[in-house]
Amino acid sequence: MVTLRQQAVLDFICAFARKHRIGPSVREIQAHFRFASPNAAHCHVTALRKKGLLMDRRRGWRVAQPMDIEPALPVFGTIPAGLPVNTTQDADEVIPISETVFGMAVGTRVFGLRVKGNSMSGAGINDGDFVFLVERNVRDGDIVAALIDGQSTLKRYVERKGEPFLHAENPDYHDLRPAAELTIQGVMIGLLRRGSG
Repeated sequence: MVTLRQQAVLDFICAFARKHRIGPSVREIQAHFRFASPNAAHCHVTALRKKGLLMDRRRGWRVAQPMDIEPALPVFGTIPAGLPVNTTQDADEVIPISETVFGMAVGTRVFGLRVKGNSMSGAGINDGDFVFLVERNVRDGDIVAALIDGQSTLKRYVERKGEPFLHAENPDYHDLRPAAELTIQGVMIGLLRRGSG
């Protein structure tokens, strides 16, 4: 048994998932129903989970996933694999694959970025490919999405004598050393070739 409001929330979640191949966030549910706070949406999602109508994916980036929807991962625009540039967030899209393809547990927050440029071609990452990343502690040699002095780029993270810098896998590009700031936004765990999806 579900209440009329729970059924309306479930119908919205299923329609959203059919369109986007992934369920909505609590805030998207809140906005659609004009709830005063995210807590009301969260309560409905929790109730629908307990009734077995939504997947239990508490650690996932999308919390309201219908039971019968195919898995998908979000892609948050593009990342320069060339000279770092200021970028704005492109519209989200999704790729219909599961995080388990990359050896991650179900519910791990995995996100994708489309590569623009050829500075990582020596690592087999080409213009138009999709890279998939997780948020975790970075290690020397990881390929990362990084914010260096306020600009985004995809490079290999290197530490020498305690000093971090970003290394391109293409001899046409120089190493990047932060003047003030280096923030790692994600560590690459997988790649999807352009045109192979």
